[in-house]
Amino acid sequence: MEKEQFERRKKVINDLMHDKTYVPMKIKELAMVLGVSREKRGELEAVLDELVVEGKIEVSRRGKYQIAKSHLLTGKYTAHVKGFGFVEIEGQEEDIFIPEESTGGAFEGDMVQVAVTPGRTGRRREGKIVRVLERGITELIGTYQQSKNYGFVVPDNLKFSRDIFVPIEKSKGAVNGHKVLVHLNSYGDQNRSPEGEVVKIIGHINDPGVDILSVVYAHDLPLEFPERVLNQAERMNVPVSEADTLGRTDLRDLLMVTIDGEDAKDLDDAVSLTKDEAGWHLGVHIADVANYVQENSALDREALKRGTSVYLADRVIPMLPHALSNGICSLNEGLDRLALSCLMDVDEKGQVTGHQIVESVICTNHRMSYTQVKKILADEDPELAETYQDVVPMLKEMNVLAKLLREQRRKRGSIDFDFPEAKIHLDEKGHPTEILPYERNDATKLIEDFMLIANETVAEDFYWQEIPFLYRVHETPDPEKIQSLQRFIQNFGYYIKGDREEIHPKELQKLLAKIADSPEEDLISRLTLRSMKRAKYSPDCTGHFGLASRYYCHFTSPIRRYPDLQIHRIIKETIRGRMGEIRRTHYEEILPSVAEKTSEAERRADESERETLKLKKAEYMEDHIGEEFDGVISGITNWGIYVELPNTVEGLIHVSRLYDDRYYYKEDTMEMYGVDTGRVFKLGQPIRVRVADASKEERTIDFEYPLYLAYDSED
Repeated sequence: MEKEQFERRKKVINDLMHDKTYVPMKIKELAMVLGVSREKRGELEAVLDELVVEGKIEVSRRGKYQIAKSHLLTGKYTAHVKGFGFVEIEGQEEDIFIPEESTGGAFEGDMVQVAVTPGRTGRRREGKIVRVLERGITELIGTYQQSKNYGFVVPDNLKFSRDIFVPIEKSKGAVNGHKVLVHLNSYGDQNRSPEGEVVKIIGHINDPGVDILSVVYAHDLPLEFPERVLNQAERMNVPVSEADTLGRTDLRDLLMVTIDGEDAKDLDDAVSLTKDEAGWHLGVHIADVANYVQENSALDREALKRGTSVYLADRVIPMLPHALSNGICSLNEGLDRLALSCLMDVDEKGQVTGHQIVESVICTNHRMSYTQVKKILADEDPELAETYQDVVPMLKEMNVLAKLLREQRRKRGSIDFDFPEAKIHLDEKGHPTEILPYERNDATKLIEDFMLIANETVAEDFYWQEIPFLYRVHETPDPEKIQSLQRFIQNFGYYIKGDREEIHPKELQKLLAKIADSPEEDLISRLTLRSMKRAKYSPDCTGHFGLASRYYCHFTSPIRRYPDLQIHRIIKETIRGRMGEIRRTHYEEILPSVAEKTSEAERRADESERETLKLKKAEYMEDHIGEEFDGVISGITNWGIYVELPNTVEGLIHVSRLYDDRYYYKEDTMEMYGVDTGRVFKLGQPIRVRVADASKEERTIDFEYPLYLAYDSED
């Protein structure tokens, strides 16, 4: 065989083995597939031998030719509800697209081996999964459907695309409509469904609260505290005695307030402010949770396991038992409390010129809400001003300082995304009755500003002391994502200055300032946010890109965040002169693990909170099918137009529901245009929609463009 023909056949065989439908074959089977005669099989074997030598293919124990393991990549599979998926390879920025026919029986979260298909048919790498190494999901939440001799569980997780067969003897007595937790005993194949057994009946789908409970179990959020942990918390929940205050800085005579949401019960920060000729003296006083939660105690291990409190639509799953979170650790009005206080001197330019971090004892004068403070500062409510007359001058001075600190952050390039969050009101049965945007005001910003400056001050202090510490870090965005954003915003006449490889946060801040109050503001803001990386915890102080801050940590919420509790221990040991080599080594060893666990716990909490919001928004819109609303186009894809309503509800107008024309997606400008009418739908454009459908189970809301509007606009 000539060399050119030999190389050509090598390529054919290599491409064949990377084909989506290829399964390992013996040489006889390969010869039949390739149309190689018995007489020419020796030539085929020579080609296969060379590919083996090159390490591109290998022969299994059963004599079957397959892709060599050395040419396989290992990663985590993420499924899409439409059947395809992606494999994320650690250390590689670009993931691998997996077509539906090439998933190889993998499910969401599985660790897999993937073969990259030679050449690219699209913009990204494409491959096929050849082996599932480890299953990512062993238990699922779903709805039980009963038959005569067996049952099926329809998973809530739409990315798990197959129903689970449950033998009747393993159903635990579940009936139609029960939400259940099912353990997977097998994952099935092309001819068999996955099989499992019911391990817990959560409740019926029509029972109040079962929908949220299903999310809780789906994300493995710990509901109940172990008895030992509860007992430990109860023993700690005793009033502060004078003995407890020994050695602490006594700040009980300092005028201070807590400012939180109306329904908050875990009050972990209080603020105080005085002013003299030298400038402002700002105090941020944080509950000394570390005084009650000792390292490696049952309480501490449970807190680390939880990582964070989780705020769902109808409940809070706290990191610490209520005896601590709402009791002795909460900075309740008029009660002595132990705290860690960051006392800062701030000059007329908004610069921190000096600070102290002390163990203190405090007593808050008032428990105030954001609404009350906003009415005093912005609305000048006379009744509230009279009620809180002792602190009104301090609140007004706080507002002046907060605006100065905010301006200083703006000058250095801090990026402020101001998206309205949703506040969902539920009735006694857990049914949503109202959805309102939760807007930031002077009071919420004031507290944010004071917490930010305290977090920065503490982080910088411990960085320069070179003491092991846990930082909150936010890396610089990937250049490719910034370039993609740049290409898109050019359609609107905007641009971003900066180096191709690295951008300064001030440039993104300038962009947000330019788009303020424009129709495309919300859209470009969201795309800018998506172009940035996710913040996380780290023992390395690499800075916070979004805040344009060199030093940053989470110091201010130890009741609800474990990283804050962790650094409080370090701070207290340092203050007390106990940070010797042994303790330094101890923290150097544990902090990487704490950072990883708490970052993961934060992601789990965020996903749970987002899912409950989507669920309740869809349930709310089920009551409004057929009604019309005014909204704004928030996204456009080749399958339709996303529209966001003023109450933060977002739904999709599928292209099939644009009845007046045939519409196509223009990718470079992200527009949807009609072939015959020439009508164009653009991002940020106001639009009136009718609710066509909504599904609480699928977390989807479908809008349609009313036909009469299409005809009216033609006229």
